Amino acid sequence: MDKLKGILKALLQPLLAIVVGLGAGAIAIAIVGGSVTETYAEMWKGAFGSFYFFTNTLSRATPIMLIGLGVALAFRAGFFNMGSEGQMVLGALSAAVTAIYLPGPAWFKLVAALLASVIAGGLWSAFAGWLDARFRMNLLITTLLLNYIASLFAGYVVSYPLMDRSGSAAMAQTVMVDKSVWLPKLFQGMSLHAGFLFALLGAIALAWFMRYMVKGYEIRMMGGNPLFASYGGVNRGRLMLYSMFVSGGFAGLAGAGEVLGTQYRYLDGALTSPGYAWSGIMATLLAGSNPLGTALAAILLAALQTGGMGVERNTDVPLEVSSIIQAVLILFISAKFTYSFFKKKKKAGA
Repeated sequence: MDKLKGILKALLQPLLAIVVGLGAGAIAIAIVGGSVTETYAEMWKGAFGSFYFFTNTLSRATPIMLIGLGVALAFRAGFFNMGSEGQMVLGALSAAVTAIYLPGPAWFKLVAALLASVIAGGLWSAFAGWLDARFRMNLLITTLLLNYIASLFAGYVVSYPLMDRSGSAAMAQTVMVDKSVWLPKLFQGMSLHAGFLFALLGAIALAWFMRYMVKGYEIRMMGGNPLFASYGGVNRGRLMLYSMFVSGGFAGLAGAGEVLGTQYRYLDGALTSPGYAWSGIMATLLAGSNPLGTALAAILLAALQTGGMGVERNTDVPLEVSSIIQAVLILFISAKFTYSFFKKKKKAGA
């Protein structure tokens, strides 16, 4: 009974945030002169109205889920990994380069490309963890700044040495990955690819790891009470490197999924413009860093985005309405963290 109450209590705040977000969206719709019921009906149709739109929503949710899972792991360990965007970009670039230039059979190139993306994203993330552990450089700031370095580096690589000059020379992009190395589509004629299965399995595996494995317990202990964890023999620096590597690995895999399952090449700016990384962080915060909750929150956020596109196609209400709903969600999440911060501070001072 107590466990059920705990679950309901944990769900209350995200559900309240969603309701208030929809309420704020309704006000925005009314201000621009649209019909609230018609707009939300179109938003539902755009996200879940048919099997095609449903798979589109799941396809958009795939990178958000993977990034959110990585961020959730780092957050549970008490480390703020805000560098998912850079880790995803380097993972995508590594996957594209491996798939294009590595010799061998298609299955070998595909596996190697996926591994390369995980290693690239993981090492870039672990580098920030090492800077914190070795030089006490603030992890929040270094991960944010490393985003710019990764994006600019990838932009340079595909604009000069690896630029595709065979077709449209104006586009900063690599040549296309051979079709034999593409991730398979889950349904004929749909955009949903096998990367979604990776995200789904990742959520289940991470939930199991955090719940039943010793390392998962250490991570939760470090995030909940660092002093107690250190007293119990947990090495903070080593745990930070492991956690950040896995966290970045998830983001790198998200980039590989977009390259091998959707775009079939690395295209400069194609991963940063949709805001996958920030949506992933939002999903994690909305779910309280719960892996399975993060997967559901990622689908919700993706539905808001694909539903917003449906609204723009079929009504006079602008796409920005879905952005307003997401902004209100962020506001509620921020309020929750601010309240928790001051509550802890007050308790510490008592």
